[in-house]
Amino acid sequence: MNPKIQTWQGRRVWLIGASTGIGAATAQQLLALGARVALSARSEDKLAALAAGTPAAQVQILPLDITQPAQLAQAHAQLCAAWGGVDLYLILAGGYTPMRADSFDAEAARALLELNVQGVFNVLPLALPQLQQQGHGGLGIVSSVAGYRGLPKALVYGPSKAALINLAETLYLDLAPKGIGVYLINPGFVETPLTAQNDFKMPALITPAQAAHALLRGLARGQFEITFPRRFTYWLKFLRLLPYRLYFYLVHKMTGL
Repeated sequence: MNPKIQTWQGRRVWLIGASTGIGAATAQQLLALGARVALSARSEDKLAALAAGTPAAQVQILPLDITQPAQLAQAHAQLCAAWGGVDLYLILAGGYTPMRADSFDAEAARALLELNVQGVFNVLPLALPQLQQQGHGGLGIVSSVAGYRGLPKALVYGPSKAALINLAETLYLDLAPKGIGVYLINPGFVETPLTAQNDFKMPALITPAQAAHALLRGLARGQFEITFPRRFTYWLKFLRLLPYRLYFYLVHKMTGL
């Protein structure tokens, strides 16, 4: 559905959300494959540690907060001046705050939506003109299988990811005819600082390195939706096809919540 990526050698990737978890593992694997990678996140120290030992021509460190448009614009201008453009914008920045109706926190909800949803929209005024001017390249957005349908403890997280799924689908309709790739990345449970907040058994839990491998394989194959691990995510795909009465019953039964 998207142009296939035959090689990562020399490909210019701006990875936003590179400091921990899937982002850090993806950055490590991209650098090992010969891509030129611009690393962005709030923690400059963690980005520097990721870049250690990599030739300066292959990596750039661009610390920023994705919720701050001015910081993004400055980093983008610096990157384009140095590399002449970006072949792949990969947005992995995001947060997770477990929340249910009896513990709703309006301020925490606002902050999570600002990070997960508005943060992505802050990148679009930079990425979309650049990609269309180039006439090639791609945009990858990390959402989550939690965006498929409502799930316990995902009172704000789930809707934020559902918004990104809809956004990626709509962007694909606009950009695919122009030869520009759009990649929707929907992970299941990955062992990261975010999922460490969960107090329940997470089925089919995988490591960040496994997640990064699946992500890059999906990008190379030109998939629109990249989801992993499939032994878990395909069950959720099935559940979202069910009528509400059966869906709600099964979710309560499987989660005990």
